[in-house]
Amino acid sequence: MRHPMSTHTFLLIHNAVSSAALTSHLLSGDFPDFHYLKKKKVAVFSTGHLQHFIEEEERHDRKLLTAGTSQSLRSMSSGERKKALLKYILQSAPEVIILSNPLDNMDHASQQGFKKTFQELSASLQFIQIGTRAIDAFSFITTYYSFTVEGLGKHLDREALFAAHKTYSPQKIGEIPPPIAPNLPESKVLIEMNSVSVQFGTKPVLKNITWKIQLGEFWQLKGPNGSGKSTLLNLITGDSHKGYGQDLSLFGRKKGSGESVWDLKEHIGYFSPAMIDQFKGYHTLENMLISGLYDSVGLYHSPSDVERRLAEKWLGILGLTAKRSSYFKTLSEGEKRLVMTARAMIKHPPLLLLDEPTIGLDDTSAAFFVALVNSYAVQSTSAIVFVSHREEPGLHPHFIYALHPTLEGAEGKIASA
Repeated sequence: MRHPMSTHTFLLIHNAVSSAALTSHLLSGDFPDFHYLKKKKVAVFSTGHLQHFIEEEERHDRKLLTAGTSQSLRSMSSGERKKALLKYILQSAPEVIILSNPLDNMDHASQQGFKKTFQELSASLQFIQIGTRAIDAFSFITTYYSFTVEGLGKHLDREALFAAHKTYSPQKIGEIPPPIAPNLPESKVLIEMNSVSVQFGTKPVLKNITWKIQLGEFWQLKGPNGSGKSTLLNLITGDSHKGYGQDLSLFGRKKGSGESVWDLKEHIGYFSPAMIDQFKGYHTLENMLISGLYDSVGLYHSPSDVERRLAEKWLGILGLTAKRSSYFKTLSEGEKRLVMTARAMIKHPPLLLLDEPTIGLDDTSAAFFVALVNSYAVQSTSAIVFVSHREEPGLHPHFIYALHPTLEGAEGKIASA
């Protein structure tokens, strides 16, 4: 079967499907429609491949993507890493490139730049785009498929794909399980920073950041790649030493006044997709949720009946009751993200930090996640900081804190939600 360069394919996948496994099936010729790939020179553009190159740098000092530079992949923004990977791939002169969620972790400007680059390359290269969101399909795509646990299905055109998969449907969440014990801090003001600036070497990152987060507030933190969002979160969690000597108070205590990391963890629930890699052992879903009460990687004591009942309620909300005894490592990536989010919520921490939480979620699960966070914001006293490059339909933050890069470092402004 001859496939001209003008044929480009989009494969929409569900959370229960592993993009890495799907890529392996494509390369192995397991699907008749893609047998032609066995005769093509194929390259893969994915976060998993980027992680491989990062590990090669850190473990073996092999700088394959950053050869000739002093910068490491780990220190780059998501957009910079992906540019380096694409440049490396193109040097091998592939005929086909499989793109797995290529726009994840990138701000709007970076996404537009990559869309333009892929559009230009589409005249001479064939692309197979794998994505969890129907709306992410590139404009030059000509063939559309859905891949679920039932198998591969082809759609007539883009409109048929959207008709088969609604991109957003509001969902209702029931009662959020209350904590076993109240977790209220001494002060209603959880985080307060006044004119805080951060610089790494000669590179200014944050400039005169003034921000106050109070109990019960729902914030969305925005800013382009490299604007200092991660640095700002590290100040809040106490993981950055750059907070010392500055006008920064964490949960009613000035930074550097003798607080320990564990003092701060007691008040914070945190989820970032990068955390998932920490849980590689044999942890059941029930134990994963209960471990959130202790901020531990794994559970090292027999849970009480009260803790088990609480975990069961959360599994019911997530629709995962039948998998309560399943191992976390056997879940799909989307299911893992939902479990990790509930793990961060289970103790109703004074401050809940959600860092790019919807990455890898399909349209249905993202809508469920948004509904869950909205319901939690209403039913809990926790303050929430939601960090995302993607504009999630239906998300209802009270306030937006936006970082705007300048030559002297990013400045922060409160914007209307």
